Amino acid sequence: MKKAIIFLIAGTLLGVSAFGAAKIKHVSLKIENEPIVSFRFVFHAGPMNDPDGKNGLAHLTAQILANASTKQNKYEDILKKLFPLASGYFVQVDREYITFIGESHKDNLDSFYSLFRDALLNPAFLEEDFNRLKTATINGIKTNLRYSNDEELGKAVFKAFVYRGTPYEKNIAGRVGDLEKITLDDVKKFYQKNFTQANLIAGLSGNFPDALISRIADDFAKLPQGPCNCRQEAVKPAKIEGIQVTIVEKATESTGIHIGFPIDLMRDHEDFHALFLANSWLGEHRNSSSHLYQVIREDRGMNYGDYSYIEDFPRGGGAQFPPTNVYKKPQLFEIWIRPVENNNRLFALRAALREVKALVEKGMTKKDFELTQKFLSKYYLHFAATASERLGYKIDDTLYGLKEPYLENFKEKIAALTLDKVNQVIKKYLQADNLKIVFVTNEADKLKNELINNTPSPITYRTPKPAEVLEEDKIIQVFPLAVKPGNIAILPLDEVFK
Repeated sequence: MKKAIIFLIAGTLLGVSAFGAAKIKHVSLKIENEPIVSFRFVFHAGPMNDPDGKNGLAHLTAQILANASTKQNKYEDILKKLFPLASGYFVQVDREYITFIGESHKDNLDSFYSLFRDALLNPAFLEEDFNRLKTATINGIKTNLRYSNDEELGKAVFKAFVYRGTPYEKNIAGRVGDLEKITLDDVKKFYQKNFTQANLIAGLSGNFPDALISRIADDFAKLPQGPCNCRQEAVKPAKIEGIQVTIVEKATESTGIHIGFPIDLMRDHEDFHALFLANSWLGEHRNSSSHLYQVIREDRGMNYGDYSYIEDFPRGGGAQFPPTNVYKKPQLFEIWIRPVENNNRLFALRAALREVKALVEKGMTKKDFELTQKFLSKYYLHFAATASERLGYKIDDTLYGLKEPYLENFKEKIAALTLDKVNQVIKKYLQADNLKIVFVTNEADKLKNELINNTPSPITYRTPKPAEVLEEDKIIQVFPLAVKPGNIAILPLDEVFK
């Protein structure tokens, strides 16, 4: 069998439109023997660009492009035409970027691309589609987010809390009151202003015909050239002093907890891979061998899992590996404690903070460092299992301004690390004293008083535990929590993103 050959191209798609000579940034991965052709159209626009009082406009606009009629076809006809092609497209909305992702077998490429292109370039903006998607978004916040998905609720409140006072504070789906005021004319104006050539990176992967690159160039040259949404306002969260807490009060039998703080460490920094390794040991996402998982779930059986991150990881409840095209600066250090029984919520918090403090003070051991280094040397291969995901990483290289490809150099960067380097970086970036915490739980006033009074939180088990675990529990249950009364806010459930 002929060996696959991959061509990596990054440059400019050239086209001509009514606006004159047009230039569209693009990233292409030509992969022989890959029959699925993947598209990514990444626009530098998102909720951070929502006008004041209209949080949700970017998300709603993106949903209308991906899930509504075009000038050529009604939405139900688009679905009927996509079905026999076994192809489809969808949208991923993040705070700073909106990414439209599509895939098709090369044999159906022409028919699929025509439908996908029209969705982005020729939206019909019908009132019926607008009302359908606006209603669905509002109901999604009122019912699904608030009442059906405690973990996503906690994550959304946590992100807004951590980035308070910055454009990143805006909720991705929006706020109910703002959404109710948004009009179809607002959507059209947002589309014209933000979906421009200057804001676009066009991505293509698979065994596509070379002529497709030129075709995309010509088609998307029809977009307004427009100015780039390149960072218009510095995202600089206020310095966190002490432990600050938001308690979302909800009648629930379990408590979800989110802990963290902004961290201005990007992939292009020399310290990034060292902290990546340390975090992998501490709380690799959905990895049962990570330390927090072992302490909280494996040893004590308190919940489903416990993870930590040094880059934002949206939609973690349904994903195994890191998402792409969700660039942020600053990034954040985050610990996600999946729901525990309400009576164990303070114990779980203390256990997590104690492990972070111990990591900062003692560093990693030689054994843990070497095991994690070996683990990552192979695990990273799962980060981009598909051509579409590899394309996502190549686009991220452009977003992060990397001189060296991230995935292709990951193994080498990890292998070059030393234990001393990793432990120095841990002390430089991690801490457990100045951070923000979000609880989704019941009896908020009781929890507030326990935090203020540093009330001990002993734990009991339904099944016997080893003596060493019980001895450690005595230390964890009194781990100090220095929370000032003025640093705790209770948020009623119906007020969330109201």
